[in-house]
Order: sequence, then structure tokens, then C-alpha cells
Amino acid sequence: MAQIIDGKKMSAKILEQVSVDVDEFKERYGITPGLAVVLVGEDPASQVYVRNKVRRATEVGIRSFEHRLAANVSQEKLDSIVDELNRNPEVHGILVQLPLPANLDEDKIVDAIDPKKDVDGFHSLNVAALATGKPGLVPCTPQGGMTMLQETLGDLTGKHAVVIGRSNIVGKPMAALLLQANCTVTMVHSRTRDIAMLCRQADIVIAAVGSPKLVTAEWIKPGATVIDVGINAISVEGARKLVGDVDFATVEAVAGAITPVPGGVGPMTIANLMQNTLKAARLQQPD
Repeated sequence: MAQIIDGKKMSAKILEQVSVDVDEFKERYGITPGLAVVLVGEDPASQVYVRNKVRRATEVGIRSFEHRLAANVSQEKLDSIVDELNRNPEVHGILVQLPLPANLDEDKIVDAIDPKKDVDGFHSLNVAALATGKPGLVPCTPQGGMTMLQETLGDLTGKHAVVIGRSNIVGKPMAALLLQANCTVTMVHSRTRDIAMLCRQADIVIAAVGSPKLVTAEWIKPGATVIDVGINAISVEGARKLVGDVDFATVEAVAGAITPVPGGVGPMTIANLMQNTLKAARLQQPD
């Protein structure tokens, strides 16, 4: 049976350190790091994510600023709120919860955020920095996945990693981080031929497509490490259940290590958001 990579335990350790580092930052600069979270609409999943992020921020000593807007808010109004947060010296990190309603331009909003306050790591300048190996704010979920891999496997040099999914939020930045760690990286997606065959060659499989239980045991090389980024709500005997992109029950018997859903990458995402907020606050200090 595979080793279970415990995201709750790892994230708790990260948050404990962030709390210590926040106290040191406050003592040095006399400033409390601030995180602004903007939520548009009533999407239930987004509301849960925002609530968890605000709670974690409070726990580690980060001040939170919440902006909850109606789903029909205008682009101009949202733009003005982001501009106001960019200019607010008490706000060091800005997160606009995605997805946004269809009437709003996500790309425009993301690139309207000051890159130094872009704690999601989605701004074009931060994306470019990651792609070219330069310093910047890195997306929280891929960063969490990398921490899990390095804690589990140590040095990743020379390992073959297959990333399933090519999204800007997870797939592409995950591939960039793996390349920086000296992995050989293969990206597969909906147009790739014989995905299962490619996955079976991998030492590391990252599943990030939003397709419930897509990855089965037949896709996994014995002993491979599997990071399941998917969070999908399905109905099981009339009850709502969260499952990943990996068929955990079958893959666990083949893999060397695997993340569960829930309790895997999810907690790491929020822990890394707190890290990014503190990092952003440091970047904005004169020294």
C-alpha cells in the first residue's frame, strides 16, 4: 500500500512557521501583513475557500480585508476596488477569488493587481518570472504540490514527471517548477494520444484536470508518486462526496506514495497563500 502524503500535517507545520515569521516581521517593521480577499457572487465552493483563507490568515497573525460583491457587479466597480487595494499600504496581498461570473474579464482583473501584491501568482509578470526561473510570487497550489514531493522524495533530479492538465493555474506552473527541480517533464491534456501509456512511464504523476477518478491503477507505474490536485463533488448513494482526479482506492495499491482528497493538496494551497502574503509584505519594504 502507498504512503499517504498528509497535507493537513504538512500544512500545519508550514503555518506554524509562518506564524513565527509574521511575529518577527511585525517586530522588525512595526507593520502587520495584510491580505485582501475579493469574492464576487454566491458560488458555494468559493465561499468556503474564502472563509478558510480568512480564518487561516487570522490564525497566523495576518490581517484580512474582505470585499464581498454581488454577481452582477460591473467590471468598472471591480477594477476600482482592485485599484484601491493596490494603493492601500496596509494591504500587502490581493486575492480575487476565481472563477468570476461570466460578465467579468478574469484576465484583465488578474493583470490589474500589483505584481508585488499578486499572492495567487497569476499576474503575467509573475508567470513570466516563473517560466524564466526568476524571483517572483509562485501560484499556491503548484507550490504546495512541490513541497509535498520534496518532503516525500527529497531530490527530484532526473525523475520523470507527467503533468495531466495544462491550465494556467496548476498545470503550466507545476511543469515549470518541476523543470526547475531538474525533472524531465511531460505534459498531457485532452488532445494527447494514449495518456495512460505516458503516465505509466512516470516516476511522478500530477493530476490536475477536474475529472473525477480519471486516473486508475492501470495508468500508474508501481512505486510512482501521485499528487492529486483535483477536487470534484460527486453524488454517492444520494450523498455529496469530494473525490480527486485519481481513483484513490485502486491507485493506492500500486503507487509508492499518494495524496488523499480531501486532506492532501487543498490544505497546502492555503498554507502557501499565507507564505506568499508574508513574502509579498517583505518585498514591499524598503530594505
